Amino acid sequence: MDTGFRRGARIGVDVGKARIGVARTDPHGLIATPIETVTRSGSPKDTGAAGDDVKTILAHATELDAIEIVVGLPLSLSGGDTPSTSDAREFAERLARGADPRPVRLVDERLSTVTASSALRASGRSSKKQRSVIDQVAAVIIVQHAIDLERSSGRPPGSLVPVTTNSDEKR
Repeated sequence: MDTGFRRGARIGVDVGKARIGVARTDPHGLIATPIETVTRSGSPKDTGAAGDDVKTILAHATELDAIEIVVGLPLSLSGGDTPSTSDAREFAERLARGADPRPVRLVDERLSTVTASSALRASGRSSKKQRSVIDQVAAVIIVQHAIDLERSSGRPPGSLVPVTTNSDEKR
């Protein structure tokens, strides 16, 4: 029976204003593990050339021969946009431009950071001292959720980020 699940590593990304958590799955797309926390470079509104943050994530994707990059989309509990939603979308668009033809997908990340903080507290770690670890754990939760969704539905998770050029944005 073919479930439609695609084999291959994925990169998970938790976009924050100051830091970006990065995680990966194994080559079979079964389990996620943290990679690192990347310092956010440039303005969140910067839609120009890829900054060091984007380049670092793309380097991980290339090294792992990832089949896609999954970016968490922070939505409110009711499913609406939050102040961070447009920032995550804009960052995902920057990633998509640099990653092309590798797809970038946006996946609902409601409560991923809250879940990550709770898991670290339960393990006895102070969340204030572990902010960069929280970002990585949130990225793990995002990409693990994405592969679990794909496995259960047989379809790629979330929504595909279209590749645009800077001239497309000005139209």
